[in-house]
Amino acid sequence: MKLLVPRTQYQRCICLILFLGIFICCWELGSTGLVDETPPLFAAASRAMSNTGDWLTPRVNGLPRFDKPPLVYWLMGFFYGLPGQDLWDPLGTWAARLPSALSTLAMMLVLGDTVIKWPGKDIGSPARAAVVTSLAFALSPLVLIWSRIAVSDALLCSTLGISLILNWRTYVNPIKKHWPWQWTFLGLAVLTKGPVAIVLTIMILTCFSIFQSDYINLIKRIKPIRGIFITFLISSPWYFMELLVEGKPFWDSFFGYHNFQRLTSVVNSHSQPWWFFFLILVVSSLPFTPFLILGLIQSISSFWNKNTSRLKKADQSLLNFSASWLVSVFLLFTLAATKLPSYWIPATPAAAILIGLSSHKKNANSPYYIAAIWASIALSLSISLVLWASKLWIFSVNDPEIPNFSYEFISSGIYIKGALMLTITSLLGVLIALLHLPKNFFLMQVPLILFQLLFMLPMWNISDRLRQLPLRKAADLLASSQREHESLAMVGINKPSIHFYTKKIILYEANDAEGLVNLADRLNFEVRQGWQGKPLGVKNSSQTVLLIIDNKTSSNPHWKGLNPEILGKYSIYNIWRLDREELEDRARHLIKAQGWSPDWNDPRPERM
Repeated sequence: MKLLVPRTQYQRCICLILFLGIFICCWELGSTGLVDETPPLFAAASRAMSNTGDWLTPRVNGLPRFDKPPLVYWLMGFFYGLPGQDLWDPLGTWAARLPSALSTLAMMLVLGDTVIKWPGKDIGSPARAAVVTSLAFALSPLVLIWSRIAVSDALLCSTLGISLILNWRTYVNPIKKHWPWQWTFLGLAVLTKGPVAIVLTIMILTCFSIFQSDYINLIKRIKPIRGIFITFLISSPWYFMELLVEGKPFWDSFFGYHNFQRLTSVVNSHSQPWWFFFLILVVSSLPFTPFLILGLIQSISSFWNKNTSRLKKADQSLLNFSASWLVSVFLLFTLAATKLPSYWIPATPAAAILIGLSSHKKNANSPYYIAAIWASIALSLSISLVLWASKLWIFSVNDPEIPNFSYEFISSGIYIKGALMLTITSLLGVLIALLHLPKNFFLMQVPLILFQLLFMLPMWNISDRLRQLPLRKAADLLASSQREHESLAMVGINKPSIHFYTKKIILYEANDAEGLVNLADRLNFEVRQGWQGKPLGVKNSSQTVLLIIDNKTSSNPHWKGLNPEILGKYSIYNIWRLDREELEDRARHLIKAQGWSPDWNDPRPERM
């Protein structure tokens, strides 16, 4: 197609997006350790794939992990398998986080390329709208966090988002040889998160066809029947092989628990009110949420305007497509019983397009545009005032896992830098509003890029030093102190990072009396890949167990009086060496006196 801007301007725009994306997503990506609780599970499974050569079944801590398909594990495992990984990635976070960071970067480039080529007739500057759209996506508070976390959400956002945008681009510009690509990316999305990617695609395309009133052309151009067949060819082989090898446990866990049950019932206590995603919609696009709402209003009003001939304007329908996308994600996960903030991430590219297009309309004198920019200024200023007033509220934050966080936060002065960047954002917005300069909307985003550098990353570093560094030190002590055939365990606060950093099997148990009874029994009888419990007195059994236990758990009556050898203490975590006879005597007492009995072998939806 013919570009609406000079090729040199197009190239500069894409290069700018690439540069800013690398800066936002990859700067200091590996400088901190993995954040408990979920990322170490992904990282450990991926590293195990790389080390063992078993690329079929993800395994963590000697147990299969069926909650996600394998694509994100394969990508992480590839980076863990690169030569010298322990040298260039000592904390193991570059390898684990790169798939998320690169996914966000890819999504930024596709968004920018799409908006600059099909901006719509009312957009004053396609190149600037493209940059604003890409940054509106990357600077979303949700994306800023999840693009630096070793989980699968950013990869789903990218694979599904690219698939959806390619579907729209094929509808607008139906080049025969290009149409399979959207279904290829959908297959990758199914390999990232499962059938929810297909469900969302069907909902979004159906909603868009209603918006456009152009069902026939849409179906002809995107070829859904042949497309789903391509998606099936790409995604189904792993599912069939995993089902053949693992059988019913895989079926029950992945399809039953992690997909169907999450939609129909509350899982892991992730219950939220029905209006939860209204709140997430607002928070995820701050401080530019008013332009998101403005874009939605413009799209909905065009649908109800009977004088608008939507059928003849496929190349002007990006706003409608984005609204269909966002509304579909909202409806699906609002109706789902289990609700998490990360469920909204697949909607963030659509939100970014709505922001980018609605903020670059030629008519900057519209009362709706003026209201949106002043509302954005007010939101930015409000958040800055909260940060300026940090000394008034930060000391009410009391998390025992991050001791002294409030003092570190204030003494570091990062709140001043963060507040200053948001204040500058507000002032630049005032200039844009008063001087009617919508083409310079990008200037409001520049301080937010610096906000990431001067506030978000330093706060991440403080949190890592206070919360994760003690765990890494405890893991080092456990690994170096372990005797031959001695088992390792953690009770109370269960941190998968202990398994990741020790590279050993860790037995995790709860802090109640039943947890003690379970641990004593598991040390005798449990069997998992890479480890087997052995009763006292048999060959290759150990008289002791190495235990990491937090302060609150160790103060419980059933854990007192066991005469542990205290090897070290890091923050709230204590490292004990326990005599197993003492542990088993206490377990027998609890069974007899209080009626506790081992239940560790009962079926559980999740073991950690």
